[in-house]
Amino acid sequence: MRYTERLMQKSAESKSILCMGLDPVLEKIPLKEGNTEARIIHFYSSILDASPKVSALKPNYAFFAQYGFEGLRALRELIAKYKGKYPIILDAKRGDISTSAGAYAREIFEFYGADATTVSPYTGSDSIKPFMQFPDCFSYVLCRTSNPSAGELQSLKAGGKPLYLHVAQNLAALDEGKGLLGAVVGATAPKELRTIAKVLSPAKVPLLIPGVGSQGASAKETAKILKRAYGENVHLCLINASSSINYAYLEQKTEDFAGAALKEIERMNKEIHIR
Repeated sequence: MRYTERLMQKSAESKSILCMGLDPVLEKIPLKEGNTEARIIHFYSSILDASPKVSALKPNYAFFAQYGFEGLRALRELIAKYKGKYPIILDAKRGDISTSAGAYAREIFEFYGADATTVSPYTGSDSIKPFMQFPDCFSYVLCRTSNPSAGELQSLKAGGKPLYLHVAQNLAALDEGKGLLGAVVGATAPKELRTIAKVLSPAKVPLLIPGVGSQGASAKETAKILKRAYGENVHLCLINASSSINYAYLEQKTEDFAGAALKEIERMNKEIHIR
């Protein structure tokens, strides 16, 4: 089954387009027993074993890699444990070319076993095509990101159009309807999100939307934009939240970190309101 089919199936089953990011920060993980690997696995397993109503999981490679081999072993084990239950997007933002890109693709899809990943288009299609050699996997191309300085390059005009729009149109043309490529578009740029969604929705190109939760964008308003553009195909889209779910127990002032995460997921699903 193709990634997009698995994604839509899980979204319909969970009645959600929410993606839960996994961004481990040891200082915020309340479990103090065991080594780094065990603490990370126990923390996320406590949340995920309760079957939260989300459509996908997005572990951030850098947050695991910062803890060396223990962090990376935790990453691999979590992917293996939950891959059959949720589509897994390994957020690695790779951007190399040719054989190097192919090596990164094998690492992500074969060694870690992820279903999807994120890639940078800055070096052109040479950095994307190697990832497309895995027909059952998927790649989200960075299009208009959610960080404050995103517009410094992504909004530059070329041929009368902003760079992010060129990226959106090029990735759709490169994919040719194969269902192998999607776009990362930040919720912190609603005007740009609206434009990109309008361009990509006719071709049913999936979107991964970071920027809600701790980055400040509204999940409700983001969902409105996606529903308006994608209609019944809105299940192809994912609204991601990471820290606001992972560490909801801090905001809710409770020791029940798993219960707090589930409560925040439920709150966000109500705000997004997908049937």
